[in-house]
Amino acid sequence: MIHRKNLLSALLGAAMLLPLAASAQPTTDLSPEQAGRPRAQKLDEAVRLAKDFKFQKEGVLVVGTTTGRLPFAAYATDTKTPVGNAPDIAQLVADSLGRKLELVSTAWADWPLGLQSGKFDVVVSNVTVTEERKEKFDFSTYRNDQLGIYVKSDSKLGPIKEPKDIAGLRIIVQASTNQEQIILRWNKQNVAAGLKPVEIQYYDDDVVQRLAIQSGRADAYVGPNAIAAYEARDGKTRLAGLFSGGWPLNAEIAVTSRKGSGIAEAITVALNAQIKNGNYAKALSRWNLSSEAIEVARTNPPGLPKN
Repeated sequence: MIHRKNLLSALLGAAMLLPLAASAQPTTDLSPEQAGRPRAQKLDEAVRLAKDFKFQKEGVLVVGTTTGRLPFAAYATDTKTPVGNAPDIAQLVADSLGRKLELVSTAWADWPLGLQSGKFDVVVSNVTVTEERKEKFDFSTYRNDQLGIYVKSDSKLGPIKEPKDIAGLRIIVQASTNQEQIILRWNKQNVAAGLKPVEIQYYDDDVVQRLAIQSGRADAYVGPNAIAAYEARDGKTRLAGLFSGGWPLNAEIAVTSRKGSGIAEAITVALNAQIKNGNYAKALSRWNLSSEAIEVARTNPPGLPKN
């Protein structure tokens, strides 16, 4: 059974009965200086591979990024400097190319046109590799695109590894998303096998969604692992399951460049150097994204197929 619920008042009331959190949310460095951001040395091979690329500015790598939500990117305390995992990855690439980093905030819907029109050299903005996008863009992968299933930290639910593990659960998912479609397919498979159906709940507000888990009105939340993992730093929720954002296919997040512009391979070489020297791991761990780490960066790997 699938329900759409608007239980703000009830959930807020229930929240008043919940015990206070034992520990506060870990402190996040939102300073514009970003003293803890990993930095890299200039990489001659990457510079050589990018020698024919036409950069927008002399000595600068101009990077477009969507600045809206951590851990991907948000504004620092000066309300103008983007900080987050995307800026950290962009910094490692810029350093490897021996260039100063310039971040340009852009709306998600605007990055394709901005990149094609030359507003920025590359985009680092949680872009998933797809076959359709590969017709216009080149990709250098730097993270797995994963969905996480999160439960209350003291939930008695065990690991969720396959469709049958969600049978009979009350699961929160956002409407019109690929994770919703995956859960619906899993539910259909379970029902056909005679298992209990899932009760899907929809909430438009993140706070209400988290209250639903804490109050016991829902058993689990399914969504982008990066965001859920970052929120789980407060210890109130824990990861119960992890699967590809393109399930049953693998999906990867990549630095995006103009098709045939000549910089993708240089970026891939730069990223692999950072994976090898440990800077990449640091860039992920400071935003609680280690579970999405890749072992090797690739240029234009197979992407999610066209619909």
